[in-house]
Amino acid sequence: MEKTDILSLDLAEMEDILAGLGEKKFRAKQVFQWLHVKRVLDFDKMTDISIQLRSTLKEKFCINGLFMQKKLESAIDNTVKYLYRLSDGNFVETVLMEYSYGYSICVSTQVGCKMGCNFCASAIAGYVRSLAPSEILLQIYETERDSGKKVSGVVLMGIGEPLDNFDNVMKFLNLLSHKDGNDMSLRHVSLSTCGIVPRIYELADKKLQLTLSVSLHCADNEGRSAIMPVNRKYDLSSLIEACRYYIDTTGRRVTFEYAVIDGVNSSAADADKLAKLLRGMNCHVNLIPVNKVRERNYHTARSGVTEFASQLGRRGINATVRRTLGSDIEAACGQLRRDADKQSKQNGGADT
Repeated sequence: MEKTDILSLDLAEMEDILAGLGEKKFRAKQVFQWLHVKRVLDFDKMTDISIQLRSTLKEKFCINGLFMQKKLESAIDNTVKYLYRLSDGNFVETVLMEYSYGYSICVSTQVGCKMGCNFCASAIAGYVRSLAPSEILLQIYETERDSGKKVSGVVLMGIGEPLDNFDNVMKFLNLLSHKDGNDMSLRHVSLSTCGIVPRIYELADKKLQLTLSVSLHCADNEGRSAIMPVNRKYDLSSLIEACRYYIDTTGRRVTFEYAVIDGVNSSAADADKLAKLLRGMNCHVNLIPVNKVRERNYHTARSGVTEFASQLGRRGINATVRRTLGSDIEAACGQLRRDADKQSKQNGGADT
């Protein structure tokens, strides 16, 4: 019999299951807090629960785990990049970032990505599967355990498209913010999407108060479709309409991510198009120097990003340049995973 991933269960689900086993409701809360507050990885460590219940839990459930495969620490800014191996042998990446206000973590939501954005390393090794809620959550738990740092903010901007794993991501957010668990305010969470329009509407209607970050990267359909295949299905007009709905429904500002690519989307004409597209919206533009990716030929001069920000400012658009973190530790999402997959295949699938 296949065991149930108990870390992916919310408290209500746990209450129902344990009630079906003849246990009182408060037992579910005890187990939930052992998992999400004390963060034990072994049912036998749940010492205020009877031996009989612990035995039942071991029989019916498993506690999912992540295994650190590689850890890179920046000598420049204390950024730490983790490569985690999942229980099925696949790999995901997680990044711990230090800011003046505390520590933020960038988590992956899928093994690989289907979206195929031309400047991104995440899809190069191919899409395998979506992550379970527990596998997203464990990136936080294991990184805090290893680093000894308390994470105060979460960014769903690692490998994968969060809105392509919608149900599991929503469950992850419920677990992350539950008052009897990690109890993180979702105002400290940012979710990044390349623009899956129907899911933006669904997310807006949930009114979770998280920050929606939309990967825009070009302000006309022809240019965006050339570098972001998703635009061929959900064009700019439908995307911007969905973003306006999100702003109106939640009262939250939307952040537009814009990777400034020399010779692609960095001209004065591009600034004109972007200003026209976003004028009147409660939004912020986050300009990103493109990370160097071995298989891609895109590049960004830092001075070009700064100049593009100035051009937007002159056109009345609030824009800032994202601080580059971990530039000395293979910062582009997907590169560590891709290298690990190659190594694993060379070793015949054995752990490296």
